[in-house]
Amino acid sequence: MRMLIMGPPGAGKGTQAAQITSFCGILHISTGDMFRAEIKESTELGKKLKSYLDSGQLVPDEVTVKVIEKRLQKPDCEKGFLLDGFPRTVPQAEALDGILGKDGLDLIINISVDSAALLERLTGRRVCKQCGKTYHLLYQPPQDEGVCDNCGDELYQRSDDTRETVSNRLEVYQNQTAPLLDYYAQRGIVRDINGEQSIDDVFQEIKKVIRGIV
Repeated sequence: MRMLIMGPPGAGKGTQAAQITSFCGILHISTGDMFRAEIKESTELGKKLKSYLDSGQLVPDEVTVKVIEKRLQKPDCEKGFLLDGFPRTVPQAEALDGILGKDGLDLIINISVDSAALLERLTGRRVCKQCGKTYHLLYQPPQDEGVCDNCGDELYQRSDDTRETVSNRLEVYQNQTAPLLDYYAQRGIVRDINGEQSIDDVFQEIKKVIRGIV
C-alpha cells in the first residue's frame, strides 16, 4: 500500500499516522524527518536544505522532490509507505507521479474537521513557561486556571496558537489543499474520514477503509 495522509493543522494526522503504519506494517515518511536526516548526514542535499531553513526560506519544490525521490528508492519502501506532509500542492503531486510511475498512490486518507472545531482545538493549548508541560483549556485543563499542575509556574499561549495565526494557517492549508484533493479525487482514491470523533473511532474508520482496498 502506498498512501498519503492529509488533513488540516490540528486534525490529528500524526497520531493516526503512527497507528496506520503499525497496523499495515509500512513506513511513515514525513518531509520533516527526511529533511532532518539529510541535514544530520551533511549530504549535498542536506547542506542545501540547511541553507534554506536557516535563512527562514521555504524549501523549493525541486529540492523537496529530490529528497523524496531519494527516500522512496530505498529498499525499505518496497512493502509500502504512508506519506505525511508531501505532496502539498498539485505540482508536487505531479512530481510524485513522475517518481512512482503509472501506478502512483493507492489511497489518500483525508481527515476532515470543521474549521470552528479546529480553532477550538488549536487555540486552547497552553504551555508552562518553566517545565514546558502542555495543557488544553477544554480537553486537559490545569487544576488551577493559568497555573501548571507540575511546577506551579505560569501557563501561556504560544504565538502560533493565537486565533489570528491559526486562522491564517487553516486558510493557507485550504487554499493549497482543495486543488490537491480534486487532483486525486479524479482517480477515485480519496477517502474522507470524520476527524471530529474520538481518536480510536477515527482509527477504526481508517482501518475499514484500508481493509476495503487491500
